[in-house]
Amino acid sequence: MVRTEPVEELAPLIPRADPRHPLLWMRRGEGIVGLGETLRVETSGASRVKDAAAAWTELAADADVDDRVGLPGTGLVAFGAFAFADHSASSSVLVVPELVLGRRDGRAWVTRITHASGAAGASGDRGGDGSEDAAAAVPLAIPEPAPKRRVPRVAFTPGAVPPEAYESAVAEAVRRIDAGELEKVVLARQLLGELHEEDGLRATITRLAEDYPDTWVYAVDGLIGASPETLVRVDHGTVSARVLAGTTSRGAGDASDRERATALAASPKDLAEHALAVASAVKRLAPHTARLDASPEPFTLQLPNLWHLATDLKGTLGDGSSSLDLVQAVHPTAAVAGTPRRVALRVLAELEGFDRGRYAGPVGWIDGDGDGEWAIALRCAQVEPDGTVAAYAGCGIVHDSRPADELAETVMKFRPIVEAFGG
Repeated sequence: MVRTEPVEELAPLIPRADPRHPLLWMRRGEGIVGLGETLRVETSGASRVKDAAAAWTELAADADVDDRVGLPGTGLVAFGAFAFADHSASSSVLVVPELVLGRRDGRAWVTRITHASGAAGASGDRGGDGSEDAAAAVPLAIPEPAPKRRVPRVAFTPGAVPPEAYESAVAEAVRRIDAGELEKVVLARQLLGELHEEDGLRATITRLAEDYPDTWVYAVDGLIGASPETLVRVDHGTVSARVLAGTTSRGAGDASDRERATALAASPKDLAEHALAVASAVKRLAPHTARLDASPEPFTLQLPNLWHLATDLKGTLGDGSSSLDLVQAVHPTAAVAGTPRRVALRVLAELEGFDRGRYAGPVGWIDGDGDGEWAIALRCAQVEPDGTVAAYAGCGIVHDSRPADELAETVMKFRPIVEAFGG
């Protein structure tokens, strides 16, 4: 049983999230927060997205939905995070919360999701006779915002691949590219730390949202981050995506900053890397659309710590695919894997030296109609139940990449998550 009702106001959202197990998706202060867990779908292997999509379609078809708001994120909703690689030891999940708090376009709502069969969710809070009518009559308790807490401090150190080994991997990747084995490969680094504080993760997520308001700020099953890259969005037959590839740091002053953005927009290396990523996304999305348009030229996207080259894609869905169907089609993109995809995946697995887990995998949400918003899990960390924190950052390697420059770029990309943990 799913019931969505409008409420007066829910701002701010993040302080209402569960500090131990936050479920959250937001940008510019709007989005959804999940509390509790009614059910979970876990998948793995090469068919992880396809299996999750099939399970979700079956579940949604059986759901009894009373949605009195009708905005993206209302009604039946699941938060999701998927492993990057087919062989990853990390599971992929769809989490259906008990309670969803949402804000969009100046409106706010609360959704309660219970088992219509009479089986209680995590809270076990149902009407006295176990009927759907009684469950619908249970008042929707809205948690009050928690007091502001200090940001938990995590001291990060290099993971499986220290900086000098990363530079060697970049040099080897360039050698293989120059030999004609592939055109581009994305190589990532890992930082590890331990979370000891008891304040939970709300302060970390708040820091990300305040410092990077134009990104997708997310928290799903211990994966938290702030991604600037939209993998795919589906809303009533409209499909959109944002492709990012090509990066430079921000300048020290206004003049220097403009010079860096201008240089990025004219950089043959970055333009070539970006073109490969856009071509990959178009190739994967086009078969599912009746029309697909791209920005005429890449534009420079400004973030607090760097500039990206960006291209927006927008079109009309042509085959009735759900957002998870499109995730299956486009992941992994050239922006986080390389080109040709199959070769790049093999090369990055050989050279990186660690399991990416959910880093660079799809993260987002899906509703009962199959609509949803999915980003690429970038600028992120996975927080394990034992307190281990693994942060990730990667760079696209092409024929004229320089190891020292790519290492410096990873340092820039680590900055959002490292600072969010008090670094």
